[in-house]
Amino acid sequence: MEERKLKGSICDEEQHQEEKEPVSPTGQYYNSKALCVSILAVLESEVPIDDSSALDLLKSVFLPINPRFSSIMVTDENGGKYWKKVNIKVEDHLNVPVIPNGLSFESHEEYFQEYLTKLALEQLPQCRPLWEMHIFKYPTTNAAGTIIFKLHHALGDGYSLMGALFSCLQRTDNPSLPLTLPKIRSPDYMKKSVVGLFSLFMNTVKDFAWSLAKSSVLEDDVTPIRSGTFGTEFKPVSITTVTFSLDQIKQIKAKLGGTITDVIASIIFYGTRQYMEASSKGSGIAHSTALVLVNTREITTYQTVQEMAKPDTKAPWGNNFGFIHVPIPEMSNAKTYDPIDDYVSKATKMITEKKNSLAVSLTGSLLEMVRRFKDSEVVAKYIHGISQKTSMVITNMIGPVEQVSLADHPVTGLYFMVVNVPQNLTITAVSYMGKLRITVGADKELINDKLFNRCMEDAFETIFNDAINATSS
Repeated sequence: MEERKLKGSICDEEQHQEEKEPVSPTGQYYNSKALCVSILAVLESEVPIDDSSALDLLKSVFLPINPRFSSIMVTDENGGKYWKKVNIKVEDHLNVPVIPNGLSFESHEEYFQEYLTKLALEQLPQCRPLWEMHIFKYPTTNAAGTIIFKLHHALGDGYSLMGALFSCLQRTDNPSLPLTLPKIRSPDYMKKSVVGLFSLFMNTVKDFAWSLAKSSVLEDDVTPIRSGTFGTEFKPVSITTVTFSLDQIKQIKAKLGGTITDVIASIIFYGTRQYMEASSKGSGIAHSTALVLVNTREITTYQTVQEMAKPDTKAPWGNNFGFIHVPIPEMSNAKTYDPIDDYVSKATKMITEKKNSLAVSLTGSLLEMVRRFKDSEVVAKYIHGISQKTSMVITNMIGPVEQVSLADHPVTGLYFMVVNVPQNLTITAVSYMGKLRITVGADKELINDKLFNRCMEDAFETIFNDAINATSS
């Protein structure tokens, strides 16, 4: 492993003499002394993986997507950070682990889970472009083989990286046809969110003030999902998934109102509180907050990589997201609790109020002001402090509608995880082929991932059954 890292170092190699691209402020925050965040994107193959064409795929398809995939982050004499093009050795970014022969699927699964934990802990070398591709060629419970992309968050956010993924994939049924780019939100989302200037003003004042308080004095309680200790981002995490039917989620939405995002958040919150109560009686009423990441682009669907590169685009490549603090609704008495009236409705109302607010924009402006008067490291420490005081982070993406293939390998499932964050619990969600994949990144020393996943599945079944029965009775 050490030999591979030394071989891959390109710090002293001849650099291309090209104009340097400034690193965005958010890119600097997420690759700093306080924060160094990466994303794992996992593709499950339907057939055994032939890695003979992997290098050609990376060279001819992946690298041309964006210059940042061939660049390193450098600092000039004035302290400014830039993307600088370098000569890249693609083979040093490709990893194919080898495990003993003759093992069972269950053993392969254990090796794979440990491999994910290892990837989540390791930092990407700063001396070369900030990405890696890993091919786990052994069959597991869900796949004949698995491809993992590890990408530094400084390269771009989930929207950008999903666009990059689309550029590498083809439709399985007909590769000559373009992928169906999914809708992110309805075209009239702005009209629906601004229900009145007064409510907009009040929600903004309340949310922004609460966000400031959360970042300075208010801190979540220590619970079964939050240790309250520093250095959480350096602890080993388990990465597991649960899968739900997207049609059933749409049925819940149709019965109860709100949006699909509201339903997903309600399931996550309800499942989380159930786990807390199961782990420690009384923690259902603890003060717990989720940091929810939101896309700040003014778009309703994904754009192609080519469209992202246009000067006048509303969906540029990079990091264009903000975060909102959402209190996890309390569960005062699990036995007499009504999931619909006492939980889903409250969660939906809170999320709706958060969306009808300009607090995300004000927070972004505050961070930019701090960066201009101080520097990006100060802002990174501020963001780290905000995150460390919360109990969990949630983010979601919308994946391809139809089945896709990567280099003639049909993809049966996909999911992603944000790693090296200062929370004990990270939850992501992505849709694909009519399924919603919830991925749980849990601190191995604190959280029982098997129990947590069971609570998540119970929450989904309870909310679905109660929603259907409540409206049909």
